[in-house]
Amino acid sequence: MKKFVLALTAAATFAAFPSFALAAPGVDPQAATAVKAMFNAMEMRKNMNAMYAQMQQAMPAMMRQQLGGMIQADPKLDAQQKQEAMAKVERSLPHMTQSLAKIFNDPALVDAMIDEMVPLYANNYTVAEIKQLTAFYQSPVGRKMMTLTPKLATEGMAAAQRVMMPRVAKLMQDMAQDVQKP
Repeated sequence: MKKFVLALTAAATFAAFPSFALAAPGVDPQAATAVKAMFNAMEMRKNMNAMYAQMQQAMPAMMRQQLGGMIQADPKLDAQQKQEAMAKVERSLPHMTQSLAKIFNDPALVDAMIDEMVPLYANNYTVAEIKQLTAFYQSPVGRKMMTLTPKLATEGMAAAQRVMMPRVAKLMQDMAQDVQKP
């Protein structure tokens, strides 16, 4: 479950690339307009949807792996109980996958991310910097970067899981053992 939460957190982080939003309160309208033009150049709505589709495909395997690891690491469960718990996970995965699909395919998700991102960019870049970024995203290398961003984000999450999850699993196992000591 922790891997699932980490994956969703990573997904939110990587997916937090902006698109089209109205200026938020306290945001300079000129900066918000510049940010929206940059987001157009970045094709963020399309890229966010592509990233969500890739994450949606990866989530069942990640959930299976994380939940399976937690079950196998639980010293309170015997072999039969672990087998039964894994069977329950397998039975639950289709429903969890459908629930995730509803989240990832909801247009309101992209809209909400967009609404949150305009002020972040507008408050951290000057209008001149935003215009420079827009020019970059309209360049061939900028277009290539945006095309590859969903793929790189997905591969980056997988790499982070390969590196971090064994360490986190070991820590969780050690903590569980410590808690069970008299």
